[in-house]
Amino acid sequence: MGQTGPMGKVMSKPGGKAVRPKPERETTERRGSLRSLAAMLPKVARSALGQRGFAENGIITDWPAIVGPTLAARSAPVKLAFPPGQRREATLTVRVGGSLALELQHLEPLILERLNGYFGYRAVGRLKIQQGPLPIPPNARADPPPLEPVEEAEIARDVATIADERLREALAGLGRAVRRDGKAPRRR
Repeated sequence: MGQTGPMGKVMSKPGGKAVRPKPERETTERRGSLRSLAAMLPKVARSALGQRGFAENGIITDWPAIVGPTLAARSAPVKLAFPPGQRREATLTVRVGGSLALELQHLEPLILERLNGYFGYRAVGRLKIQQGPLPIPPNARADPPPLEPVEEAEIARDVATIADERLREALAGLGRAVRRDGKAPRRR
């Protein structure tokens, strides 16, 4: 005995077996309307970070909570590589700056314990340390010191003869930027 499908049609396979029509897909996604960035970010981050083994982006965002603020300031997780077909005993590649590599080798058992506590099982079996420069966080960049009153007076004197006010202000701003750039600490 066949079933009735959409519009009352009886649906059956060639052998006389009844086939249930596929239900219409119910979506909870909103289409054509605004979505919050917080709702979309995990999906976008998953595809980008999944190529580096970070299917869950929490290890990157929670790195300071996992290893502590001191180590997190001088290290960053780069890649999480699981053995083929397994989800245990992964190798976590960590990039470190400067002389932290040796210290990180000595702290490896503690870091592995913290990482596996974070995951809730023995997800990470070893660390692979990669020395190299770390990206400088935007809030860590030092602003150059303000100009001295004498320097401000020199700039004002240099642009005083320019008649167009907008041009004079633009050139004064350029003069300040050039002088500040000369005072800014150099990054290597």
